[in-house]
Amino acid sequence: MKTAILLCFSAFAYCQAPSAQTQPAEKREPQDLQLSKVRGNNAPVQDPKWPPAGPTPRTADGHPDLSGNWQPNAIRENVDMIGAGVDVPLLPGPRAIYEQRRATLSKDDPEARCLPPGVPRMSTTPYPWSFIQTKDLLVIVYEGGAHIWRKVFLDGRPHNPQVVETWLGDSIGHWEGGTLVVETVGQNAITWIDESGIPHSDEMKATERISRPDFGHLTIEHIIDDPKTFSKPWSFTTHPSLLKGELIEYICQENNRDVEHLVGK
Repeated sequence: MKTAILLCFSAFAYCQAPSAQTQPAEKREPQDLQLSKVRGNNAPVQDPKWPPAGPTPRTADGHPDLSGNWQPNAIRENVDMIGAGVDVPLLPGPRAIYEQRRATLSKDDPEARCLPPGVPRMSTTPYPWSFIQTKDLLVIVYEGGAHIWRKVFLDGRPHNPQVVETWLGDSIGHWEGGTLVVETVGQNAITWIDESGIPHSDEMKATERISRPDFGHLTIEHIIDDPKTFSKPWSFTTHPSLLKGELIEYICQENNRDVEHLVGK
């Protein structure tokens, strides 16, 4: 029973009643225990040749081209980071917060209220995103997580000191060989790192090391550095794959029937 509730929390949108804007119902390819979907043509996306094979595409300046639509394949990390085998070195005070959230069945998870999941959880929610890459800017458009976007500046600018207490922070990127390194600061402390309730402070620095080893796959190493919450930096890695299809409109706030059931204990 508890497992079922937790899965419902992490993918709270799937507990919502369908609306005209989300029809016809679609299902994505099941990967890593993701909920399956059909993308637009009412045929299951079950193609043994997908994602397509091929070399890493590159931009005119020689960097890997990360552009495309991507599915996260990280539902385990989204629901229960520690249960997925990740070593999360919580300090005593934050661990008490974490245990309290677990004991109440994650009833206060901000994502269930259609608030943005924050970074790094944007990479583990069960919704795809698009990368749109130019020389000086990477734009990320998310289908889920309140249907929002991020801008990652690649033009060498420093962090904007005025970006504080925001939902997705200030993201600055640079290339290290074939890896794009994105550093995000300035997030508020409201978001949870996973549905089970791993907290963080407003001084957290989240680093994403993004590479594209071939045409159909990404590798994203997430490094979390927050001395107020963790005894040392820690990391986890996800392996998104190319989405077969396009993003669809998804409005979390519309017809959300999940919150009334988040009563915990």
